[in-house]
Amino acid sequence: MKLETFLNAKPLFYDKIDYTRFPRIYAKIKHHFSTIKTVHIVGTNGKGTTGRFLATALHNLGYSVGHYTSPHILKFNERIWIDGYDAKNEVLEDAHIRLLTFLDDTDREALSYFEYTSLLAMLVFINCEYVVLEAGLGGEHDATAVFPKVLTLVTPIDIDHEAFLGSTIQEIALTKLNAIQNSAIIATQKHKAVYDVAKKKSDADSSLDIKKIQEVLDAKDIQDISLIAKRLSLAGYLEQNLSLSIAALKFFNLSYNINIFNNSKLFGRLSQYKKNIIIDVGHNLLAAHSIVAALSGNKYILIYNSYQDKDYKQILSVLKPIINYVEIIDIDDERRTSIESLQNVLIDLKIKYSKFNNIDMSKNYLVFGSFSVAESFLREYNG
Repeated sequence: MKLETFLNAKPLFYDKIDYTRFPRIYAKIKHHFSTIKTVHIVGTNGKGTTGRFLATALHNLGYSVGHYTSPHILKFNERIWIDGYDAKNEVLEDAHIRLLTFLDDTDREALSYFEYTSLLAMLVFINCEYVVLEAGLGGEHDATAVFPKVLTLVTPIDIDHEAFLGSTIQEIALTKLNAIQNSAIIATQKHKAVYDVAKKKSDADSSLDIKKIQEVLDAKDIQDISLIAKRLSLAGYLEQNLSLSIAALKFFNLSYNINIFNNSKLFGRLSQYKKNIIIDVGHNLLAAHSIVAALSGNKYILIYNSYQDKDYKQILSVLKPIINYVEIIDIDDERRTSIESLQNVLIDLKIKYSKFNNIDMSKNYLVFGSFSVAESFLREYNG
């Protein structure tokens, strides 16, 4: 069975997750996977760009590198990047055929979409010298957490996916930081509670080496990062993600310069798609604050939709200073909120809205709201 057909038969989302299933299945087949220098990235926002900065830098330093990220916007291949390019179809099919031979029928059927693709990625990366592995929505229970890693990078943590991770910063931080196996570097955090959780973990387990990014980067690094960010035209939050990737390079005692970050931008992260269109796949409150900080002083038509479990009233309230009005785009996703609910929120916030139809090249647009919003826009827009 072809990979696309196999994956299409699996649901993308679950109301309940069996956290024991994947570790149990992986334990049976882990001898098929090689030990690679793996960097695990957990957090709420910035995992994708941090990972791509790091993977690109390692690749440009001459190492063979794999980067696993999710979800994808248009093609599944976007999730599995190896040595500078999205994995080719034939590479994915070959890994799929091999992976099926490792699994019995029961385990093939039981594995979720994300669990299976995590195994698939690690097979594609089997000969890499480094792997940069992005967690999905979780931490200790995420499928990516089962793989041995030498370093964990913790991006900014905020409230998100409460149904699976917890309703407080402390609970969410603990779930994510429990994925640490040995060494970790924590990015600058909005919430002090994240640092408190990290300290408690370090105090309770002397084998853990958890550092704040400020303990890793020196004054020269800060100066160099500012210069690199300026040359790459990075927004503030992307500069922070670059900083975390450079902290990882320092962990491995690797030198860096601006040239190793060439072609390191990950599409959909404050990407200038056209001269008047910016696309960002952010979809939570922390992302909204970052977008406003980056685009402050400008006004945009917001092309938007949202999932039911997002606090879209708060998100739109944060975005309001940079919004002229909203154009609601249809998304093909079972998790989407109802148009009526979204309209009611826009009315409450006194934000004008209409249905998205097309682009007026004389106006500026921000496409924001999730990977599904970006996908729908890119499929609909034919400019």
